[in-house]
Amino acid sequence: MIYLVIAVCLFLLMLLYFRLAGHFKIIDWPEERSSHSKPTYRGGGILVPVAALAWFFLFGRQMPLAIIGLTLLGAVSFADDIRPVRAGIRILVHFIAVCLLFFELGIFSYHWYWIVAAFILTVGCINAINFMDGINGITALYSLVALGTFSLLNNARKLLLPFIPGELPEGWSAFIPERLVGVIFVSIAVFAFFNVRKKAQTFAGDVGSMTIAFLMSWLLIELMVMSNSFYWILLFSVYGTDTGYTIARRLLRGENIFRPHRQHLYQILANEHQWPHLKVSLLYALSQAIINMAVIFLVLQGFMTTPLFLAILAIISLTYLFFRTRVEKSRAQDM
Repeated sequence: MIYLVIAVCLFLLMLLYFRLAGHFKIIDWPEERSSHSKPTYRGGGILVPVAALAWFFLFGRQMPLAIIGLTLLGAVSFADDIRPVRAGIRILVHFIAVCLLFFELGIFSYHWYWIVAAFILTVGCINAINFMDGINGITALYSLVALGTFSLLNNARKLLLPFIPGELPEGWSAFIPERLVGVIFVSIAVFAFFNVRKKAQTFAGDVGSMTIAFLMSWLLIELMVMSNSFYWILLFSVYGTDTGYTIARRLLRGENIFRPHRQHLYQILANEHQWPHLKVSLLYALSQAIINMAVIFLVLQGFMTTPLFLAILAIISLTYLFFRTRVEKSRAQDM
């Protein structure tokens, strides 16, 4: 019942936000590099930090430093959605937010190389999810898959043990604060109602993509620390592969990777090949869901090893390259 009440409140909040966004012109206007063709409300992802704050005040005020970090990140990102914020200010706030998260999770008590690894992972995750937020439905559907995966793992004894042989790895326990995933899931589901459409009513904006990325980094680190395993990076391998390949390619061409572009595979499919946005978004979400189920089985059954992890990563990368090469060749032939 509490989730239904939260959903109704967030739904009404979104309708109110549309009125305010229209009045203050918080609108994404189509341009040459855009993947949409009509003005659309920007910043609909504001529901995510609002939901995180609601969770904090309703359910025991847990993880205060992480919530402060998320709120700071959401505030500067929302300001950037309204009017460009200087890069130096954004970078400083991002750094403070990540540091607050690390203090909350106790990361600074580890050896320096683990701190560096955690920082690289978090920054990489935040940028990957932000870069991939470009077409209707992709952020919402991919995030729902990720949250569903985290929920399964957090409740593995109740939800997974009946379907897998054997026992869970030694020391396995719940790793996510109670009800956090549920509340965030509801917020993204409400956002999806307005975004997962042929003609979206709103986009997540930086406030949505950045705070979602922060939350995903938070949950991923919690999972890796609890399980003492880095294999869970594969839970974001679809986004990671597309982002990593596209960044590497643009760097080799001497391009500024922070300038807007349409070189991700999902952008090529949606723009140059005119695939429906929702078809592309579902392809990404379902691909990641399949990978996640395989990773969960392999890790929980004790089959996952470093060589197998690298082999899976190689298979995902080669599959991506094969598919992308065929798409680009088809595009060249059509021209």
